[in-house]
Amino acid sequence: MNSTPAIANALKRVYCASHEFTQGVLKKTMTHLTLSDLTHEMNRFVRAKGWYEANSIHTQTPRNLAMSLTIESAEVLEHFQWEDAVNDKDELAGELADVALYLLQLASIVEIDLEQAILEKLKVNYGREWTRDE
Repeated sequence: MNSTPAIANALKRVYCASHEFTQGVLKKTMTHLTLSDLTHEMNRFVRAKGWYEANSIHTQTPRNLAMSLTIESAEVLEHFQWEDAVNDKDELAGELADVALYLLQLASIVEIDLEQAILEKLKVNYGREWTRDE
């Protein structure tokens, strides 16, 4: 059975809470978004902050984004230092969102189709066997 189309459909859809201002009131709505939609929203945010500008103090280079991704990943790990349980799910969610945003940004900057890369990696991994040493 070829499960690639099912995986593709699952990975192309991401549920996320979006927020919009209506008459000055922040309103939360549930939206069904793809990785491409999330990348677009991330790019819109970065542009709005002026981080794509040449004189930005937050230059969006692959190196800077990779470093930021690593730093945010370490902040996820910090939630599990000395324990296995999640004590603050909201804080962890924020850190995971930071990781996802930096990942989307890095893939966008280096022109990698992250959806396709994920699907290709899953296809490779389905054919792999792991041992205890890996």
